[in-house]
Amino acid sequence: MKIKSITPVRIKLAEPKNRTKPRRQSYNATANRAFPINKYPEFPRQLRQIPGEVSSEIWVRVTAENGEWGLGQCHWGNLVSPLITDHFAPLLTGRDCLAIEYLNDLMWRSTLRFGAVGLPSVARSAIDLALWDLKGKLLKLPVYSLIGGPCRPHLDCYCTSDDLDWSMELGFKAFKISNPVHYEEGTDGINRIEEKVAKARDTVGPSADLMLNPVMSYNVEFAARVMERLKPYRLRWIEEPLIPCDMEGLSQLKRAVPTLPLATGEDNHSRHEFREMVERRCVDVLQPDFRWSGGLSEILKIYTIGEAAGIATIPHSGAGLPFGQHFSIAMPESPIAEFWLGSDPGVPLAEANRFPGMPTPVDGKVTPSDAPGFGLEFTEENILPW
Repeated sequence: MKIKSITPVRIKLAEPKNRTKPRRQSYNATANRAFPINKYPEFPRQLRQIPGEVSSEIWVRVTAENGEWGLGQCHWGNLVSPLITDHFAPLLTGRDCLAIEYLNDLMWRSTLRFGAVGLPSVARSAIDLALWDLKGKLLKLPVYSLIGGPCRPHLDCYCTSDDLDWSMELGFKAFKISNPVHYEEGTDGINRIEEKVAKARDTVGPSADLMLNPVMSYNVEFAARVMERLKPYRLRWIEEPLIPCDMEGLSQLKRAVPTLPLATGEDNHSRHEFREMVERRCVDVLQPDFRWSGGLSEILKIYTIGEAAGIATIPHSGAGLPFGQHFSIAMPESPIAEFWLGSDPGVPLAEANRFPGMPTPVDGKVTPSDAPGFGLEFTEENILPW
């Protein structure tokens, strides 16, 4: 079955009627959250988008010659759209849509001269996910069956949110909170981090898993001091403390504070970067993102590299994406899945779900759809030109 077309599209959903009234705004709208650019005071912690940043969501539809189609998703739409339409689509159109490994190798090799691990990796992610969705539909199987079948009855999820009261009410038993400071803030910043973590630990109790997510906002010296200070709070891990390219820095942190596990990877965009992490033994959890790291095909390779070394792969936002649900239900060394909770407290998860056909967690557990492909229930009416 040959590929007829590869097209960037937008997804538009009808607004639900009788939406539940939220109790308050989500932490995501108001919290101080540090990112690398917050080094400079002109970019405050409350900033939700960097001026000039084009982070819009984009979907790709891959259509086969029989009219069946699959959908995949990524971000930075205005930047990756030309790569999809002008580079990848002409390369792949007319080829066998079931030859996903071959198609991925073509995409990767075709971008080496201008850089394969930045925006090309993001664009490739959406195409790859659409190919898997299409393959499942053509074979009338859920994607998790195509990659090995389920190895567990459901996914255990952890919740990423500062709205801990709402997360606990929803039944989650493991939690990750945001980081409010940049390394520029020194000891005062460390004091504020400890205060936040101590309050979170008191809220969720002594037995719950608790994690902290700095999002690349620390340097090695600051991260080592933070990790040493946070030892008494028994964190399951600290996540992405350094910028993605600093492998040596991660190695230094592992040597400096070996008892606090390190997780990272959402902003690393190839199996080659993850291979280096594993070879250096500088991380304890691999966290690639399906929409940025090259899609499901690339993450399966990353998983195998980690599995061989006894390192778990727990993808970024896995339980909140249909792609992540299908991956995690099938992979033995993916023991827990992240559910990013950005909706307002009081609004049921099923009502806030942006992926029709994708189940949402109940009491911190979820089982993916067994419908063909990723189980998405978008119709032609939902799909608009990019």
